[in-house]
Amino acid sequence: MHPVMKKNNEATTPYEDYFDVAPGVWGMRIVFTNIYMIAIGHGQWVLVDAGLHGFAPRIQRMAAELFGENNPPEAIILTHGHFDHVGALKKLLEDWDVPVYAHPLEIPYLTGQSAYPPPDPTVGGGMMSALSVLYPKKPIDIGDKAFILNENGSLPFLSDWTYIFTPGHSPGHISLFRSSDKVLIAGDAFVTTKQESAFSVAKQKKLVSGPPKYFTTDWVAAAASVKKLRALHPAIAATGHGKPMSGKELTEGLNYLVNHFDEIAIPDTGRYVKESAKANRRGVLYVPPRPFSPVLAASVAGLVALGLYTIVKQSQKKN
Repeated sequence: MHPVMKKNNEATTPYEDYFDVAPGVWGMRIVFTNIYMIAIGHGQWVLVDAGLHGFAPRIQRMAAELFGENNPPEAIILTHGHFDHVGALKKLLEDWDVPVYAHPLEIPYLTGQSAYPPPDPTVGGGMMSALSVLYPKKPIDIGDKAFILNENGSLPFLSDWTYIFTPGHSPGHISLFRSSDKVLIAGDAFVTTKQESAFSVAKQKKLVSGPPKYFTTDWVAAAASVKKLRALHPAIAATGHGKPMSGKELTEGLNYLVNHFDEIAIPDTGRYVKESAKANRRGVLYVPPRPFSPVLAASVAGLVALGLYTIVKQSQKKN
């Protein structure tokens, strides 16, 4: 249950936009991505991922509800550095003087050294894929606030958690696991909605799905990562996109994903399907050439135009 905060000795309604995941773990959906907060006792806590640009105040309001005003996290831990997981990071760091931890293979994208391989709008699946041509691609630079995680799987400040190296969606992607109750924060190693589809994202339709296709650049590694997470037999999974899942629904969904990964997760076409991007601790080394298909190009252009039209119309309605 959400803790009930008190102001002027009166109980207040908990911040209604966040949700329970497990004891001491809460999440919040920010448009189409999730962030998580983990309590570590005595009012201390850790933030996992930092959502979209412009939403730092919302993250801070949630933190104040859960842990009190002017109580920053002990650290921020990133599952990876794609724009929808670090968007509010620089703004948060203006107010919170805290370290940011990531796998060493993610550091180049957090310190301005390298951009990620470009997203692939040709993978299909819906408007979210088509619109990926518009997603921010440049690295962020948080300078000396970026710290490298110990490669033994331990996590700073989270003694009862470990991290699992789960590359594929990004070179240094990690997932967090609490073995005592088998709670998994999977990031985008797998997700619980069809992230390529704007309809599924809007409705938050629950479905164990592979990593978002448009940003995944190594499908061999992605498949191995999902198998690694399935082997943990998680009781609860909270992912970067979609609602938390648990029990039989999660177990059966993960089994189906692992057993049919080639058919349901890997796109039929796309830049990284036959050949993966290559990266090391300095950043991207190689990106496969962009495939060209007149039919796909026309489809992508049409979906982008439709998406922009929809956004404009919604904006006009609000005004």
